[in-house]
Amino acid sequence: MAILRLLVKDSRRTLNEIGAEIGLSPTACWSRIKRLEADGVIQRYTIDVDMTKLGYNDTVIVQVTLESHSDETLYQFGRVLATIPEVVEAYLVSGDYDYYIRIAVRDTRDYERLLREKLYKIPGIRHSKSHFVLRVLKETSAPID
Repeated sequence: MAILRLLVKDSRRTLNEIGAEIGLSPTACWSRIKRLEADGVIQRYTIDVDMTKLGYNDTVIVQVTLESHSDETLYQFGRVLATIPEVVEAYLVSGDYDYYIRIAVRDTRDYERLLREKLYKIPGIRHSKSHFVLRVLKETSAPID
């Protein structure tokens, strides 16, 4: 867990830095990290991008209900969502809506364009509801204690 805590904060840390902080040799850290990767605990290494520096100033949470819940409809909807670069995350959920989708956009006009040109062209959408994010209160990649 100590190794995971350090890697979640900064995955570019060297084995020497990790070992010094948690009291293990770099070799021991390397073998434990390799085991975590092999076991699928560590799935990938990534970077955090400040989307506002790229011009994506707004985040929209979109709730979507589909006309049908057939396997084919769910599969096709997910397949099309995966092709839309502005879609940052998408979740199939229980409750009143079928999907929660997080979308990065430049502004309200950009969102309106995305709705017309991409989202509303996906077959099978019955209803959607949009919420612009006003402030991010917490954002994390993993609940590591």
